[in-house]
Amino acid sequence: MSPSDRCAYVVASAAPPVLRVADLVTRLTGDGWRVCLVATPTAASWVDLDAIAAGTGCIARAAPDPPGRGTPLPRADAVLAAPLTFNSANKWAAGISDNLALGLLNELLGVDVPVIAAPCVKESLRRHPAYGDSVARLTAAGVVLVDAVAGRGPDGLVAFDWARLADALHHAAVDPGQARVRPT
Repeated sequence: MSPSDRCAYVVASAAPPVLRVADLVTRLTGDGWRVCLVATPTAASWVDLDAIAAGTGCIARAAPDPPGRGTPLPRADAVLAAPLTFNSANKWAAGISDNLALGLLNELLGVDVPVIAAPCVKESLRRHPAYGDSVARLTAAGVVLVDAVAGRGPDGLVAFDWARLADALHHAAVDPGQARVRPT
């Protein structure tokens, strides 16, 4: 497979870094990835998916197309859940598929596709017992956790190091055996 044939799903939850998810999509498309951006319903209300799609050429969705209509998403070669919120992490680990984003994350745990997640979870929520159990369950299923928090941006909101995530995605796709759990 040539680099331009690679398809990455970016699954985005509603945390402050999602406001800059277009930067990640631009970086990945510049690296030769075909990108499908799938947002949770709340994340989709925070960003303009149509504008991101028009500006980057990615496929962007927050809801599934009705059966028999629309264009199916291409097969994913790698998945990046970023940002991943406390709520989405816990639902994912529990197998809850109440929206397109979580449905895809749950389905893709059952296939041979590298999956990376970048949590954006407050310290107080990281101490919640459900979160620890969810992280353990997801990592046991092969999800690679990457700490991408790069401090706060000029607006005071949590910012992600998109370059680190793009690099992690590349390495996981090139050599999935090398991708292992990284501290979060």
